[in-house]
Amino acid sequence: MSRQYLQVMTIAGSDSDGSAGMQADMHTFFTRGVYGVSVLTACVAGNSYEIGARVTLPTDFIDKEFELIAKDYQVRAAKTGMLADATLIETVAKKYQLYDFGPLVVDPVIVTKHGNLLLEEEALESLKTKLLPLATVLTPNFYEAEKLTNRQLNTEADYVLAAQDLQAMGAKNILIKGEHTTGSTQETIKDYVLLESGHSFWLEAPFYKTERINGTGDSLSACIAAELAKGTSVEEAIRIAKKYVNRAIQKEIIVGHKYGPINHWATIGEIE
Repeated sequence: MSRQYLQVMTIAGSDSDGSAGMQADMHTFFTRGVYGVSVLTACVAGNSYEIGARVTLPTDFIDKEFELIAKDYQVRAAKTGMLADATLIETVAKKYQLYDFGPLVVDPVIVTKHGNLLLEEEALESLKTKLLPLATVLTPNFYEAEKLTNRQLNTEADYVLAAQDLQAMGAKNILIKGEHTTGSTQETIKDYVLLESGHSFWLEAPFYKTERINGTGDSLSACIAAELAKGTSVEEAIRIAKKYVNRAIQKEIIVGHKYGPINHWATIGEIE
C-alpha cells in the first residue's frame, strides 16, 4: 500500500555546496520523514571557504512557485531562510498569506559565519514589519537577535528582554540561539525559548569545538517545521530540533575543508 507523506515547504536560497540553505532543509525533511517542496528565492555560489556570488530570482517566478505548489500539494508547515532584500521579503509575506501552508517557522538569515551579509540593511524593517508577525516560531541566532532588537546580549536577562521585544513585533514563539565561538574555551551553549503562552525555558547542550557546523540554523528551523507538520507541540518541536542538530554536529563528516556541513544522517533513528 502506498504511503501518504506529510508535505513541508522551504522558502529559501540555494547553496551550491549543498551544506546550507534549501539543500540543508531538504536533508532535514528527508531524515525527519516528511516530503519537502521548495520556493527558491535566491542562489549562492560558494564552497566551504567562501561565498563568491549570489543572485535573487524574479518575483514573478517566485509568485508562480507559490501558485503551482498550492495547486497540487497539501503543505502542512513551512519555513523561510535566505530572503536577501525587502522586495523578496514583501513578496514572500504577501504570497504566504494567500494560501494555507500551515504554521510558519522564520529563520531570519542576516549574516553568515563567513561574515557575509545576506540581508540588506534597508530590508531589516521589512523583515520586522512584514514577516515576523507571520511567524509561529522565530529562530534568530545570537547576532541576529542583537540586530533585530538593537540590544547587546551580555547576560541572561538580556536574552529575556530581547525575546520579549521579538514577541512584541508579532512573532508568537521565540528561540534565540546562544553565542558560540569556534576555538573558545566554552563547554556549553545555551538557547533561550519564550513561548506564546508566556512559558519560557533554557536549552543547554555541550559545545562541540568544530568548524563543521554549516547549515545548523537552517536544519534547526527545518526540523521544527517538520515536527509542526506532524502535529507536534511547539515546545516539543523545539526540543526535538535542538537534539537533532546537536547529534548532527557531534558526529562529524568530512566534506569540504573549512566550514563543512553537519551530519544529518547521524540522526536517523536516533532522535524522537
